[in-house]
Amino acid sequence: MSKHRRFGPIPLKQNVALDDLESSRGQPLILAIMSRVPNDPRVVAIAMAVREAGGRAFLVGGWVRDLVSLRLRDAGGLPEAEEFDLEVYRLPPERLVPVLGRFGAVKLVGESFAVYKVVPPSAPPEGGPPPAAIDVSLPRRDTKVAPGHRGFKVLGDPDLSLEEATRRRDFTVNAMLHDPLTDETIDPWRGEDDLRARTLRAVDPATFVEDSLRVLRAVQLAARLEFTIDPGTVELCRRIDLRDLPAERIWGEIEKLLLKADRPSIGLEWADRLGVVDGLFPELKALKGCPQEKEWHPEGDVWIHTLLALDRARQESAGLPREKRLAVMLATLCHDFGKPRTTAVVDGKIRSYEHEEAGIEPTTAFLDRLKVHTLGGYDLRREVIQIVAHHLTPSHYFKNRDNVGDGAFRRLARGLDPELLYLVSRADCLGRTGDFSTEAQEWFIAKVRGLGVEHSPPRPILMGRHLLEMGLAPGPRIGRITRAVYEMQLDGRVTDLEGAILEARRLLSEETPD
Repeated sequence: MSKHRRFGPIPLKQNVALDDLESSRGQPLILAIMSRVPNDPRVVAIAMAVREAGGRAFLVGGWVRDLVSLRLRDAGGLPEAEEFDLEVYRLPPERLVPVLGRFGAVKLVGESFAVYKVVPPSAPPEGGPPPAAIDVSLPRRDTKVAPGHRGFKVLGDPDLSLEEATRRRDFTVNAMLHDPLTDETIDPWRGEDDLRARTLRAVDPATFVEDSLRVLRAVQLAARLEFTIDPGTVELCRRIDLRDLPAERIWGEIEKLLLKADRPSIGLEWADRLGVVDGLFPELKALKGCPQEKEWHPEGDVWIHTLLALDRARQESAGLPREKRLAVMLATLCHDFGKPRTTAVVDGKIRSYEHEEAGIEPTTAFLDRLKVHTLGGYDLRREVIQIVAHHLTPSHYFKNRDNVGDGAFRRLARGLDPELLYLVSRADCLGRTGDFSTEAQEWFIAKVRGLGVEHSPPRPILMGRHLLEMGLAPGPRIGRITRAVYEMQLDGRVTDLEGAILEARRLLSEETPD
């Protein structure tokens, strides 16, 4: 089963025992090494220091998978990385930590299984991106001691063989190791074969089923890589009870699906096939089989439409900051949650009247289940719910454009980001088969941009300090007057401070003395 591959002119070797692995005892030039391994000198320097101390460091995880994939396609270059994972053999913690300390602060993440985060000693150049994180770990020996995702006893063991160390990984394509000094890629479980076949396959069925999170990892990786899942692995996933998974871990995999897959629909289709939808997400389950009028939705039921719209939203939201991309993706995923409870046949047509309002409750329940609230101070939950509740507003405004005043757009911007609403509305419109116009959406975005409220409502012209300067005493009248004048501002009746003060004086003169 094991095989040891090296990319480059040095012949392949077939034994994965560490004692037999080729290792250069010379001091390779770092520039020569950097021409073919991660373009981060810290990775190479740490690997060299580990070797000098008597150990060997391998890159593991997704970066290695992506490197092998690029080389199989003769694509050249190196994968991008937000983080690097190094696994160190033959060096116990008491000798490893001082080696790592030469490269920055060392933070122990998991004491029993020895995972260390290396924090660089200096900040990145001004305006430059932060350096990729480097996590360094020992090979892990896991023992299942209790049910559930967290029921493991985990110990770091630097003397594990490569085969035993990689046996507990999830999929064969993630079980390869790469030596950044020799450019060797070691593949104990034939992951390269599965990369060629574009297939996710469990490394070891006996250990795979012990971690329920792997079902959701299969879902998001199948979408990100656009791979199929091996039939045997499908059956393993279907047997796993997902009820032990904490909301934070579920959300972590859903977020990767929404942000990192070009076609998130692939992951949702696998989620359906693997029992994830039925087991975890009743709001999504309800969309399956919910009919739609063919004149407007020739693609099929609400589930199919949601999949198409989600893929479109992925395109529409490209380039946005993370939190806004998530708002667009989640709102698109949830936008028709109200249809199952409102869909009926009316005068021979399938209708879903007021499904926007009906979608608020299931959307709230869905976000609650995932514990989605704020993200870096951004109220993601509120934005998603508001967009779901108003996702037909651009079309409604367009149909009634002769009667919709500028104040309606300004007031809408008080509750949500109109540009994000526009993107979700476009995804909804284009997430269908057939030829449908986005004229309503383009009219809508032109209006809000013209009014300068594409992201937020106008700032109030009249402030409390202006009323204090007019001699008004502090108290509730300040709030009443500023709110009333702001409403006039939203309607366009107040456009500058002079006009705002005049209206404030008029309102004060009309008030009955307390």
